[in-house]
Formats: sequence, C-alpha cells, structure tokens
Amino acid sequence: MTGGNSSVGVAIVGIACRFPGAADHSAFWRNLCEGVESISELSDQDLLSAGVPGELLRNPSYVKAASLLPDIDQFDAAFFEYSPEEARLMDPQQRLLLEVAWETFEDAGEPAGRSAKPIGVFTGVGGVVSSYLVDRLPFSAELPGTTGNLTHLGNDKDFPSTRISYKLNLTGPSINVQTACSTSLVAVHLACQAILAGECDMALAGAATVRVPQRVGYRHPVARRPLPCLRCRCAGDNLRQRCRCGPAQGACRSRRRWQSHLRGH
Repeated sequence: MTGGNSSVGVAIVGIACRFPGAADHSAFWRNLCEGVESISELSDQDLLSAGVPGELLRNPSYVKAASLLPDIDQFDAAFFEYSPEEARLMDPQQRLLLEVAWETFEDAGEPAGRSAKPIGVFTGVGGVVSSYLVDRLPFSAELPGTTGNLTHLGNDKDFPSTRISYKLNLTGPSINVQTACSTSLVAVHLACQAILAGECDMALAGAATVRVPQRVGYRHPVARRPLPCLRCRCAGDNLRQRCRCGPAQGACRSRRRWQSHLRGH
C-alpha cells in the first residue's frame, strides 16, 4: 500500500495463516498454484455420527461437503498462561487467532511483546456470539452466566483484538472489526491507515472463522435436485452450484515501508 508520496507506504513484514489443507502461508500458496481443492466430501456415516438426522440426508438439497480445519480442539494453554478450564471454554476462533498472531511475529523474525514502540491490533471473528458457544449450550449447564465471566470473554466477538494485545503486550490501538465477509480486508485497511497516521509503529491485522461442529453439510438455499458438484463458483459460473464459506484464520504484520527497508525486510 502506498500513499500519494511514492516514498511513503506500508510493507508486510510477517504473515501466518491456517486453512483447510494448509497449515501455513507457504502451503496455502502452493495449493493455490497447483489448484488443490480443500473441500472434503462427507459420508452418510460421518454425518450421522455428527448428529445430522437421516431424513435430512435424504433431502436432495442437502450438500454433503465441508471445509475441515484440523486440530481446532488443540491449544497450548500453558504457553499463553491460561488455565485448562478457561482454554476449554474459549471459542476455537479466539484460540487459533492468538496462535496465528504469535506465529506472525515469528515469521517477521521479531519477538512478540518486546517492542518499545506501539503495535496496533485489528482483528475480527465470525459467529453470532460464537457458533462454539451456541453448539455447547444444550449440553452444559456451566456455560450460561453473567456478562464478564470466562464464558462471555472467551466467546464474544468484542474481545479477540484486546485479548491479543494483552497476551502479547502490544500497546497500540486495539480494535475489533466486524464487517461480515469483508472483515479481514477492512482490518488490513484500518491497520494501514493507523500506521500511516502515526497511531502505531506496526500493526497486526487479520480474522478467523471456525464453524462448530465442522463435519456437517448444509442445505443449499436454491437447489431442487442433487447438486452435480461441490465446488465454489465465481460470479458468472452457475451460482446455483456455489458452496458456503469454510474455516480459516490469518494475520499479517505491517509497518512503514521505509522502516522495513532499514530493518532488512
């Protein structure tokens, strides 16, 4: 990104991500270049085990496919100084976004939390409150509670950015971004604007989405017959065959372009 003055701009100095079939940005780029599909077809047994009713499986509009992100139940709670109980109650989106934020600093070759200058955080997560919380509510009496308890802090969309700022000791602006499907793009825009305005020396921008449970299909809103394929389609290529969005999380770390040159990035 550059401003009116060509000598002023923003450079990406670190990046990290998790996608279905890609544990990092190198694998994700390789999948894109090689045309690797990351949508998994689900068997009837998979779906029945996940609690999908047999009647729904026989519905011709039900698409038996999903984008699966591995290890959403894995988290190094001790590393980030969380108790096992708090980590268990926390939305996987927030857990994974915190891990990806740390990995972004590693990719940039700089330790997290040791900068003397302010580093901003601009992130967002998906869900209503979060699909993880909604999914668990019928099975656990411990989750409903008052505002401000561990369950609320770990699952509400208002807290991922400030959680990252606190855990990684980042002292710049910390703003949660929610603009539906454009959240990550708007987060990057706001991060660049904050850097150019001098609000922070660097900024972390990104977003996360994880749907729980993962191994389920979905009812296609317009289908009246079995779908011939399970692939995503671009705007002009038979919209009746499109798939829903899958899980992903990613973050990038940016700073002024001239500063990145001085530091060898």
